[in-house]
Amino acid sequence: MGALSHLRVLDLSRVLAGPWSGQILADLGAEVIKVERPGSGDDTRAWGPPFLKDSSGENTSEAAYYLSANRNKRSVTIDFTRPEGQKLVRELAAKSDVVIENFKVGGLAAYGLDYASLRQINPNLIYCSITGFGQTGPYAKRAGYDFMIQGLGGLMSLTGRPEGEDGAGPVKVGVALTDILTGLYSTVAILAALAHRDQHGGGQHIDMALLDVQVACLANQAMNYLTTGTPPRRLGNAHPNIVPYQDFPTADGDFILTVGNDGQFRKFAEVAGQPQWADDPRFATNKLRVANRAELIPLIRQATVFKTTAEWVSQLEQAGVPCGPINDLAQMFADPQVQARGLAIDIPHPLAGIVPQVASPIRLSETPVEYRNAPPLLGEHTEQILAGVLDLDADAIQRLREAGVL
Repeated sequence: MGALSHLRVLDLSRVLAGPWSGQILADLGAEVIKVERPGSGDDTRAWGPPFLKDSSGENTSEAAYYLSANRNKRSVTIDFTRPEGQKLVRELAAKSDVVIENFKVGGLAAYGLDYASLRQINPNLIYCSITGFGQTGPYAKRAGYDFMIQGLGGLMSLTGRPEGEDGAGPVKVGVALTDILTGLYSTVAILAALAHRDQHGGGQHIDMALLDVQVACLANQAMNYLTTGTPPRRLGNAHPNIVPYQDFPTADGDFILTVGNDGQFRKFAEVAGQPQWADDPRFATNKLRVANRAELIPLIRQATVFKTTAEWVSQLEQAGVPCGPINDLAQMFADPQVQARGLAIDIPHPLAGIVPQVASPIRLSETPVEYRNAPPLLGEHTEQILAGVLDLDADAIQRLREAGVL
């Protein structure tokens, strides 16, 4: 039994932030019912190629993007623009602990599926709304997408090559990081609201915004600005507060050096054959190294090109200096540590035989994550859910199908 196997979650969300939160809850054992539009479903089902391939190598209907955020869920198709569909969703919400939705502000009120409406039938409901800008403020009505929020929320001002270098300019992160982080924060908020309900009773509304999360996750960079009044600038792969902490060229590629303290810098200087660096009045402390970054980094780059990446990683690891290669995803999934931790898994799939998945990073000793189901086909569990949860008989379900509600 998973840690959350006593919970039922109604997932009305689509794309990534909401589904990511739903998948985390599902991995931890919650029953997650994904409500989708008949005929099309979650937008990401069509966000390919690539698509999952069947045993003959042909594309299935399942896009890789969709498959990344929807395992362990059950899919039901309901058209809740129709009164009959609204009734079904309200009945499901009445029997659920959590609702996750990412419609525009006020978008579900017209269907009687907003928090104010659903709390009337389920006062203990935890209702998590995820939007680009939150339920209040001048931007509340705007749609918000990850890329746009990375720009507006300051992240892209910090990401990319420094001004003056070839290729300088703002760059987005290579995955939809703001969506992912919003899904994680939403999960934390949901679990906090559930804990409060367990102690004091009653549900509550959770207002999650991509912009809020993006600003919160600027972490030290935000504090660098707030304490100085000077906006941080792009440093490429360098760190604003620690030196050396970036990539360096090697004889056959590049590697990452992450020196976190003065002792590690001394060890690095010894391995680099330049022990005098550790006592140089320009470089002896991290504060000095940050101030004299422009002098130190070229010296290190001149030294690192004489050994291969493997040689640097081996020698520095033996010396206790954190470092590592820059892997592509093929190299990453082939890494012995990644394989030892079982981060790539396969789950049985009705169209392809198996579907590859990235394992959950959550390791619980008593209630481990379970991979019960592949990401569901569109409407795969409609009859099962309507019959098992709402006690509808086969004739009633068939009438709803014929009416186009399902």
